[in-house]
Amino acid sequence: MSGRVIMEKQDLTYLQWSRVRNSSGTAGTFLKSESRLDGGKVYYKLSNYDPQRGVVGHECFNEIVVDRLLDILGVEHLNYDLIHADIEVDGRVWETYICASKDFKKRGESKVTLENYYRGNALPGESRYDFCVRNGWKDTIDTMIAVDYIILNRDRHGANIEVLRNPWEHTLRIAPLFDHGLSLLFSCMSEEEIRKFDILEDKRCQNYIGGYSTYENLGLLNGRKDLFSGKLMPEDRERIFEGFEDALPATLMDKMWNMIYERYKVYEAL
Repeated sequence: MSGRVIMEKQDLTYLQWSRVRNSSGTAGTFLKSESRLDGGKVYYKLSNYDPQRGVVGHECFNEIVVDRLLDILGVEHLNYDLIHADIEVDGRVWETYICASKDFKKRGESKVTLENYYRGNALPGESRYDFCVRNGWKDTIDTMIAVDYIILNRDRHGANIEVLRNPWEHTLRIAPLFDHGLSLLFSCMSEEEIRKFDILEDKRCQNYIGGYSTYENLGLLNGRKDLFSGKLMPEDRERIFEGFEDALPATLMDKMWNMIYERYKVYEAL
């Protein structure tokens, strides 16, 4: 199973962290780092970071939850590990959980954001969705739209979809799904916020393809039900949250599961 949780605390204070733009418009700072391991790159990222309080968000947990969910549904995606670690940021050491992932590009592939690829190759007046269909990516994009509704992904902007090109093999494909930290209940920082959160609310989201509503974007699928090779079942809850018992409040895990399962049922009923 992907989405491993490494609970034994690691000393990762040697990592150098850089700040990245938070494209979703939410408050906070997100830090990224990278290192080399066994000849390949490993990429790390933190949840929402506050210079005074340390890591205050749970976006990294969201990545693992979605990783495991996509395993169950049979959707190609970037795999993440969750690592309990000490890190150093701006001269202070913090104990936290971080996400680690490896490069998903195959040998010989280069990447470009879908936003830039569309800008340079779209026909006059061609929508972003129709552009993807014309390039043979309908199944991948339709699956992405369904997933983003189920997890209420707020941050599927034009750089969070990538095109992978291999000039030697003459291939062009959409990269596996990645970057799902700003989904689910990422904005809930207190028990009261968790309790009040409406799991079926159609919140405004940043979607490069379609509109601001993940629910309305389901209309692009025309009722397709062949997107997932797997099926989400009530017993999958244990698998999705395995290893989180000492790291996340039970109320948050309960609400996250209810959100995933209820929104999945809405998609299935369309």
